Amino acid sequence: MSVEENKALVQRLVEVYNTGNLAALGEVLAPEFVYHNAPPGQKPGREGYEEAQMSGQNAFPDLHYTIEDMIAEGDKVVVRATCSGTHRGEFMGIAPTNKRVTMPAVGIYRIVNGKIFEEWEFGDMLGFMQQLGAVTIKTASK
Repeated sequence: MSVEENKALVQRLVEVYNTGNLAALGEVLAPEFVYHNAPPGQKPGREGYEEAQMSGQNAFPDLHYTIEDMIAEGDKVVVRATCSGTHRGEFMGIAPTNKRVTMPAVGIYRIVNGKIFEEWEFGDMLGFMQQLGAVTIKTASK
């Protein structure tokens, strides 16, 4: 696939998230998909990834990803995005807060045979948890 086709595939993944049509993940993810940043306890592979995405969508039903930058070379696409949503369902044991949260994130995707084969994702989870009120950080006083 060309670099432009790879970018279009990742754009399609973002559209799947933004429309909430997680059943369409099969259109973009390879059956052997590997998510390199799965939290402890998550099932491996595509099945675990899809379950995690459903859980996130249930907790943040208005979840929306905005692509800020997209860079591609060879079989990889890198996206800098902003994720935002309202906490309306349980998330990682945290009861709904109805708070609107925003998190910057970077995703790296490797494309094989027209499907996303691997993903590495890095987001500001500390800031995210602070916005939910689940984590507080004490600062040193003078």
